[in-house]
Amino acid sequence: KKRRTRVETHFCENRTCTTQRPAPPSMAAWDLSVIVEDLGPDAPPLSVSVTSELHVGGVILKIVEKTQLQRDWSDYALWWEQKKQWLLKTNWTLDKCGVQADARLSFTSQHKPVRLGLPNGATVRLPICFSGPTFSAVVGVCRILNIRHPEELSFLRRPEEKKKKREKDGSTEEVYDLTGVHLGTGSTPTFYNGMPAHFADSPQTEAVYKMLSVSQPGVAPEVMAKMFRPTSLIDKAHINGRWLDSSRSLMQQGIQENDRLLLRFKYFTFIDLEPKYDIVRLTQLYEQARWAILLEEVDCTEEEMMLFAALQYHINKQSQSETAIQCPAMDDLDSALQSLEVKMDGEESSVDMLETMTSIPELKAYLKIFRPKRLTLKGYKQYWFVFKDTCISYYKSKEEGFGEPIQQMNLKGCEVAPDVNLAGQKFCIRLLIPAPEGMSEVYLRCDNEEQYAQWMGACRLASKGKTMADSSYPSEVANIQAFLAMQRTQPTGPQPSAAAADETINTHSLVSPRYQKKYKAKQLTPRILEAHQNVAQMSLLEATMKFIQIWQALPDFGLSYFVVRFKGCRKDEILGIANNRLIRIDLGVGDVVKTWRYNNMRQWNVNWDIKQVAIEFEGNVNVAFSCVTADCKIVHEYIGGYIFMSTRTKEQGDSLNQELFHKLTGGHEAL
Repeated sequence: KKRRTRVETHFCENRTCTTQRPAPPSMAAWDLSVIVEDLGPDAPPLSVSVTSELHVGGVILKIVEKTQLQRDWSDYALWWEQKKQWLLKTNWTLDKCGVQADARLSFTSQHKPVRLGLPNGATVRLPICFSGPTFSAVVGVCRILNIRHPEELSFLRRPEEKKKKREKDGSTEEVYDLTGVHLGTGSTPTFYNGMPAHFADSPQTEAVYKMLSVSQPGVAPEVMAKMFRPTSLIDKAHINGRWLDSSRSLMQQGIQENDRLLLRFKYFTFIDLEPKYDIVRLTQLYEQARWAILLEEVDCTEEEMMLFAALQYHINKQSQSETAIQCPAMDDLDSALQSLEVKMDGEESSVDMLETMTSIPELKAYLKIFRPKRLTLKGYKQYWFVFKDTCISYYKSKEEGFGEPIQQMNLKGCEVAPDVNLAGQKFCIRLLIPAPEGMSEVYLRCDNEEQYAQWMGACRLASKGKTMADSSYPSEVANIQAFLAMQRTQPTGPQPSAAAADETINTHSLVSPRYQKKYKAKQLTPRILEAHQNVAQMSLLEATMKFIQIWQALPDFGLSYFVVRFKGCRKDEILGIANNRLIRIDLGVGDVVKTWRYNNMRQWNVNWDIKQVAIEFEGNVNVAFSCVTADCKIVHEYIGGYIFMSTRTKEQGDSLNQELFHKLTGGHEAL
């Protein structure tokens, strides 16, 4: 091709000379190949004549003019497949973007439909932003589904299925379509007939909202048998390797239109759970908790499993009877008056509160202690125990309680787990106390329920650095007592088997496979109905909240596992990430080796070249590890995400600081 020339005129004394010089190479025109999505999959790419100085907006204008299609192009943008990059800055030139003649661009819409699997097992089809960060896409989805605090959720890739299995199943799942939903312009949703206005447009969208806000019935045994059930810590670690990167767009991560993703709660810190406004959020959280129990992602005792089964049975019955959905705005006046009354009561009792703050309560009692060690047959020994501040001291007898203790244990930062068997009158507290050589395991045995509730509540607060003077101590004790009461059988009441002789219970959808193998259905039914007597008077919301609270009280709740290799070690180990701590676990035995609290963390860094995470704690403690079953970006995002969650307060309401979230979780991409 002939190069264009530029005419330049020079004025030299008394004469004028005109010369012709070739134009700079950057101004030369060249052809850019662009695939236009709306022309069809078989249409050839468009060839657009451009220069390197042409801005992206000018390229889009030329593409639109050349297609000669009349439509709204406002949602369309250029996608650069080779670089996995969106060209969203329309004022940038092609030269600044690095686009050259060999680039293959696609002119495609930024919002595409995706099939999204919800925690309750249902699938919805709705439009998602493919061009922004995945975090923004999650925020948009939660706005459509009316789920507050979207920062707690994220997208998870579905596990890969073998082709033969997909062909054998062949059954088409029911998909709820929300692609035609139009949201209002306001930040807070408006309600109509007890539901968000965008769900009240048609009977189809009303059915979708009912599906979102009402618990789903149990699945058939053969369906449950096909579901993936992790059998080891490694299986649980592989699940967490499928989280999408919150900082990158869906297109950058290989997600295509109509692909299938899972929406799940990722961070287990649920702030401001309000039944009036969080019907969908509570229902989906309950469903995720229910399946975590049934698929044995979280371990629980047999008595706890029967209580979970009874609550599920009660929630299923209540869901069938309570079909009407309450409007969140109905009780605002009563709620305001009640909060005002509580506030005034708090002002009147401020003097009493000051008195209680000056004196920290203590616990004193004879308890039994046991320190499990290898090759030992020694059992529990009785001592006089004193619980003060966040420390437990024990002495040989009550008379020696004023002298030097045999040992003093500071519970700040320790792990606290229940070890209770009501039938055997066993009320034990398992403590894993941080020590220089690792975690020191201690069992404390109480005499009765009341004593256990008091000491267990104090231990839980002490692990968080709080004392019994904290205002949450009475409610902590009350919750423990209520939990024990619900597990207690009632031999004097009516026999459940006789009262429910005509009832048929699908026990396979109420208990995990472990207990399905251990007991027959006719053995499980009376036990579930017996436990149901303790929760039969609860409303639907009360039972749902109680199920979530008991799930949160389990020792393994909220732990996300990763297989890692610590620096200087030759074998793989497990790293557990919780909302307030990191846990090092022996892969072979499953024992906790060490625990590090976030409040003792000074900084953490990621070497993106060698994929290694390095964390510095107080006391010159440095930890470094590389990830085996997941990208180190996922671990970095978990740590930064939980630190972000700790900065939230109820006073902030629904406002979300996305910039801070990306700074803490984005890594090198946030820069």
